[in-house]
Amino acid sequence: MGEIEDGLERALHTRPLPQSTAARLRFLLRREKGSTRALALRLGVSQRAVQHWLKGDRHPRPEAAARIEEQVRADWQPRVRRRIRRQAEAGGMVIHTRARFGFTAAPGSTDDPRLRMITQHVPAETAAALFAARDAGASEDHQARILAQGLAHAYFRDGGRRATGLEVEFTGIDFVDFGI
Repeated sequence: MGEIEDGLERALHTRPLPQSTAARLRFLLRREKGSTRALALRLGVSQRAVQHWLKGDRHPRPEAAARIEEQVRADWQPRVRRRIRRQAEAGGMVIHTRARFGFTAAPGSTDDPRLRMITQHVPAETAAALFAARDAGASEDHQARILAQGLAHAYFRDGGRRATGLEVEFTGIDFVDFGI
């Protein structure tokens, strides 16, 4: 996952994911109502392998551990995720980032990308577009363009009050966090 995807994941959870493989398996087992057979089908492994992992006799291979983590991420706090997403799509969100911002503007202005740290509230339309792109499987570059448009409008153009022709390029992301 990229920086934007990681930032959105952090914003959508109120509690951290289970860290150990055993804790993740116990969580998934609860989601499958205690059925090791259903969990094995979900993970694409044998029921016996799941039983060994739960007992601690063996550890899953890296590819199986990755599938376990992926399934836990998909099922972790679904109601909290929906509530936070609705809030962001209704009222916008705060973006806190350190990245390189470059500009395409009027002649005579400096357009060299500079590293900036920005904390800015962006409108609900930006949040909705970002979540829609994420759901559609958009690339990190596409998501960065959406954030650049939102930040350009809210921060650089001051909601349309100045720098009307300014186009912003958002690259070299060190980190990005979202507050909802």
